[in-house]
This record gives sequence, structure tokens and C-alpha cells, in this order.
Amino acid sequence: MKAVMYHYIRPEPKGLPYLSYLHLDDFRRQLDFFEQEYGFISKEDFLNSVNTGDPAGQGIILTFDDGVADHYDYVLPELRSRNLWGIFYIPTGSYQNGGSLLDVHRLHLLLGAFGGDTIVTGLNNVIAPEMLSQSHLQEFRGLAFDRQDNEANAALSKLILNYFVQYEYREEIIDHLMKRYFNGMRSEAGNYYVTSDQIKEIQDYGMIIGSHAVSHRILSKLTVAEQAEEIRSSFDFLDGVTGGLTTRTFCFPYGGNDSFNVESERLLEEAKCQFSFKVAPRSITAKDLSGRRQALPRFDCNRFRYGQVR
Repeated sequence: MKAVMYHYIRPEPKGLPYLSYLHLDDFRRQLDFFEQEYGFISKEDFLNSVNTGDPAGQGIILTFDDGVADHYDYVLPELRSRNLWGIFYIPTGSYQNGGSLLDVHRLHLLLGAFGGDTIVTGLNNVIAPEMLSQSHLQEFRGLAFDRQDNEANAALSKLILNYFVQYEYREEIIDHLMKRYFNGMRSEAGNYYVTSDQIKEIQDYGMIIGSHAVSHRILSKLTVAEQAEEIRSSFDFLDGVTGGLTTRTFCFPYGGNDSFNVESERLLEEAKCQFSFKVAPRSITAKDLSGRRQALPRFDCNRFRYGQVR
């Protein structure tokens, strides 16, 4: 079985020339390719595999992260037209904090509108040494900020804000960038995410709704108590808006092996989570299902034909 991860899927975006997204036409082409090359695992067969530990062949499982409006506007109609299903992972913080965009998505907007070259320069000008974790201070000082490679600088911006900067300063830094480049605008979620009603509707159409934590922070940077709250609160919210989740599943924000730890997996087991996904470009094996169901691997869609950003 191969689980595949998606984020933004849309027609060409207006006002976001640098946004990293999969064009809707390429998403359709990739679904055609998957059908011809692998086929799709049914929801029933996949859930049975989780329960029994026996993988259900080499078919594809579709997963969609971040709860962006694209998933209701474009993905859901496409899946329904093909009689397919998917797992939609929702970070619940925006619904619980009065409607503000999460920091991860404010950064996506900044990068999408202005590009990595501009944002990494802005970061270099605003970040002070005390804002960085000591383990990354020398690494930050050794970075070159004068290279003209927009894609590399976009990745560097994410690395700095997600890993190098201490969380107590990240919101302040992004506030500064939003004020400088957007004049303080675009901080409210607006139509950025699916609505609470749409979350329920997605589940009612036979899809699976899962938790992507509350704040989309790296769990391994949090205390055990903070991790527990991210997991508990997100599941509680999703249970409430759906009238009861049909499946309890989670995917780790950012998803690399360093983005969670053994405590994360233990807490998910205690929360009666049936399975969770990390990011690793390989198929799900019987060993994964029987030994580490809270860290099942997923491919990024860009590992397959038609999955690259245009």
C-alpha cells in the first residue's frame, strides 16, 4: 500500500505567483496515472489492514493535509466523480482561536505572494540571536542569505521559522513580516480553510476526517503536556463538528522523523488513535502495521508522475 500526501490543489492561483501548489489538471492526471499503474485501496480494505496488520496490496491511499478550502472546492468533487475516498487532516487551531490564520499558513501566504528571496531577506533583518534555539545558533550564523534561488530560499525560510526559531518568538516574527509586506492584512482565515460545516459534509460523503493537531507546531519541540493538549483538543473539536469521528487518525505536522518522538506515539495510543502518518517515501509494510501504526509512511505526491509544481 502506498499512502500519498497532498496540500494545495487548485487552478492557477491569483495573487500568489510563488505559491507551491499542484495544479488541478495535474491532480486529475495523477489520479488517472495511479488508476492505471497501481489502482486504489478501498477504505474498507485499508481499515481492515490497520486492524489485522496485513497490507491490502500495492494500491494508493489518498491523504490531504491542512484543511485548506481547495479540498472542499476542488478535491472533494473530483473524488466523488471517480467514486474514490480520501483522508482529510485538519489542524483545528483557526477554528478554536477566533478565526486567525495559523502561523504556518501565514508564512505560505508570504512566500506565495513575495517569494523566498524576499522573505529570507526579511527574516535575516528581523531575527535576533536570542530568538534562536541554542542548538541552531551557529548554524543560522553560517547561512548565506545572498543567494538568488527563490525555491531554495523558500525552503530556508521554512527551516528557520519551523526549526531554528524558538516558538515564543515565531508569532512575533511573522507578525512583523505580515505588517511589512501585507500592511498587516491577510491575517484572518476568511475563506482559507474549509468551514466547520464542510468538515462534517466531507465526512458525511464517506471520507475520513483526521487530526493534524491544533497549532501545526512540531510536536517534538513541545513538552509532553503540550503535545497531549494538541492531540486531545484537536480530536475533541473534530468529534464535535462531525457529530463523532468515524475513524480516529492523526498525521504529524511537517511529518519527518524529527518532528515527533516516542512520547508523541504513546500519547496517540492513549488517545485511542487507530493510526497516524509521518512522511517517508516508501510503501506501508506489515511491519509498520503491526509494530508502529502511529508512524505509517507517506509519499509526497511529487514523488510520482504529474505531482510536481509547475
